[in-house]
This record gives sequence, structure tokens and C-alpha cells, in this order.
Amino acid sequence: MELKGKTVLVTGAAKRVGREIAYCLAQHGANVAIHYRNSGVAAKEVARELEQLGVRSMAVRAELTRAGDVKRMVEKVIRHFGQIDVLINNAAVFTKTPFVQIRESDWDLAIDTNLKGPFLCAHEVGKHFLKRAKQRHRGLVGKIVNIADWAGFRPYRDYLPYCISKAGVIALTKALAIELAPHATVNAVAPGPVLLPSDLAASEKSAALAGTLLQRIGAPEDIAKTTLFLLEGSDFITGAVIPVDGGRLIA
Repeated sequence: MELKGKTVLVTGAAKRVGREIAYCLAQHGANVAIHYRNSGVAAKEVARELEQLGVRSMAVRAELTRAGDVKRMVEKVIRHFGQIDVLINNAAVFTKTPFVQIRESDWDLAIDTNLKGPFLCAHEVGKHFLKRAKQRHRGLVGKIVNIADWAGFRPYRDYLPYCISKAGVIALTKALAIELAPHATVNAVAPGPVLLPSDLAASEKSAALAGTLLQRIGAPEDIAKTTLFLLEGSDFITGAVIPVDGGRLIA
């Protein structure tokens, strides 16, 4: 799929990895809808900067754990751009939750934000893809890329709800690939140590660095470039999960 002129919806795109993905795709000619929940000022600034690259952009707010909010967001983006060609499910929470301290609310926050949200977005955008395919009698009409995590394969201590939610994203990716074929590809990128949380202790940062085969921390650009490959590099990949972790998964 050539991105130039296509419309991409990126969730959680006001900051960090989502922001980098939005910039990368805009630099390749995509119009980008910047989803945010609380970071309205940052999202609108990103949208303005993307338009300076010569593409169209907009910031759109939604609570991704609510089906009604997601539906309204998708409809708003379609009204603005005419259609959606790509969905990037990036928005997530990453909260330290030692096992004995886990509360029901911690579980709900992780599962609702990191798994239910991507499902609701994919459900609405996926229906849009299928409608377009039926109307135009076309094959591939769209793509979805989910941002998972290497911890979905190898959970680690003190982040149980988060790890389970990302394992769910991996299963969701494969299930969506089946449901939406042949009209959409659905893949996932599974980052490893990239943009470590600022509140990590020095010992935890050292352990993350030492745990990679490449002995370094990744960058948001690594995730953005892999996402770009799944969109423009090949139309014959679906149901795949690509670790971008410096070898952390097999170390």
C-alpha cells in the first residue's frame, strides 16, 4: 500500500511512540488523525506540525474504553477525510503493579485501555473496511497495526495486568487477521526496551539494557520504521507479530 494520500488514524499519537509513528507516516505522504484522551494541547500541536509537512491532519478526542466514543471518533475522522485506510492501535497504559498490591481497578484499567480499546477501534474501522470492500468489489482496502509488547510473550514481574493485556493484543491481532481477510491486513509490532519510563530505578534501567542482545535501548524511530514497513513494504503479511526488542525476547 502506498501511503501518499491515504488516511491514517493513530491512537495515543500526541506523545512518545505514537507521536513518532504519526510523524513518520506523514513524512511518507499520509494524512493523519491524531487521537488523544487528555493531551489535547500536545495533539493539536502535532496536527499543526504535520500540516506543515504538506499533509492534512486533525486532532480528535475519545475515551477508547467506551464504544460510543470510539464510534463517534471514527465517524468524525471519516467525515473529515472521506475514509480511513489505516488504523494504528498505539494508545496504552503501563503501570507498575506488584502482585500483592494488585486491585481490581488496576486489572480493569490495563485490560480496558490496552485490549478493549484496540478491539473497539478495530471493530469500527474494520466494519468501515468491509463496507468499502463490498461497495467497490475490491480486495485489500485497509491495514491495521497494533502496538503489542515483547512481554505479551514473556511476562515479567510487577506488571501482571499490563503483560496479560498485551498478550491479548497479540491474540487479537491474529483473530482480526482472520476476520478481515482478504480485505485488510492486521499485524502487530512488539517493542522491547524503548523509551523507558522516567520513574524506573537506575538498577532497573541497567537490567533492561543488559537484557538485550544488542546491549542498548531502542528508539521510537525503530517502532515507527517497522510500522512503516508493514504498511508500505509488503501487502502479503497478515497475522504477524514482529518483535522490535534488540533481541530481548530470546536473550
